[in-house]
Amino acid sequence: MSSIAAPVPLGTPRRAWLTDLPLLLVAVVWGGSYLAAKGITTTQTVVAVLVLRFALVLPVLVVAGRHKLRALGAAQWRGAALLGLILSGIFLLETYGVVHTSATNAGLIISLTMILTPLAEAAVTRTRPPRAFLGAAALSVTGVVLLTQGGGFTTPSLGDLLMLLAAVARTVHVLAMSRIKAVRSADSLSLTTVQLGAAVAVFAVIATLPGTGASPWTVALGFGPREWAGLLFLSVLCTLFAFFVQMWAVRRTSPSRVSLLLGTEPLWAAAAGLALAGDRLGLPGLAGAALVLAGTAWGRRAAGQDAG
Repeated sequence: MSSIAAPVPLGTPRRAWLTDLPLLLVAVVWGGSYLAAKGITTTQTVVAVLVLRFALVLPVLVVAGRHKLRALGAAQWRGAALLGLILSGIFLLETYGVVHTSATNAGLIISLTMILTPLAEAAVTRTRPPRAFLGAAALSVTGVVLLTQGGGFTTPSLGDLLMLLAAVARTVHVLAMSRIKAVRSADSLSLTTVQLGAAVAVFAVIATLPGTGASPWTVALGFGPREWAGLLFLSVLCTLFAFFVQMWAVRRTSPSRVSLLLGTEPLWAAAAGLALAGDRLGLPGLAGAALVLAGTAWGRRAAGQDAG
């Protein structure tokens, strides 16, 4: 978000709280997104739900950023479209993954992105991460192993493996965003709009292929009030609201504070799964969840100290 103005110092604790609360709400709705997606999606409707989810918000983003969209250069369009292709893979893996595992597992496993990204960056730049970070990574990986064995030691489910691949894909997306020079100077709203547009195009093409499930139109007609409420939650709150809050908050507080608050997402995902979906982790799973949360928090601090 290099095009956004520098953070404005907070004058009072009250102003800090007014900035923190919307960010915390974003983390809460993101944590609830796994349960919402699981509630309205089946194996046969994954692609259709993805088309509907992002097609609902894309026109709003286009209208909001139409002037800056026209200012994008050809290289910026190509770079953002490439990022959109990666983004489509992320959402496909996440949504198919959450269909085949619990909302709790999905939210906690995807949090490994916070560990995988600095490790991948260190590998690309051929720099050694600090020992504390390596310890945090080992703690998180141990936690994921225990988490997927909540009911006893068994082979991880297909959904668990897909969520792990989604965490890897998120890491690739972050690295690509930082290394594609053309998009570094792009306006964040325009960049997001082009990425989502490219992703929707991918979903729409896949939806026309045989064997990919029901069409978006058929799924939309079959939705009842509960399904539409879930879809609007994903579209309006988890996409539109979350994006604009991040743009608003980063101008008023530090990136570290934004990261810290949004990093509570897996905690809310676990809370939603346990409280609302009746997920049961067992003692190994509970221990694994605690290790994942501790490892990602420790790793975020270690990475921040190393960057500083």
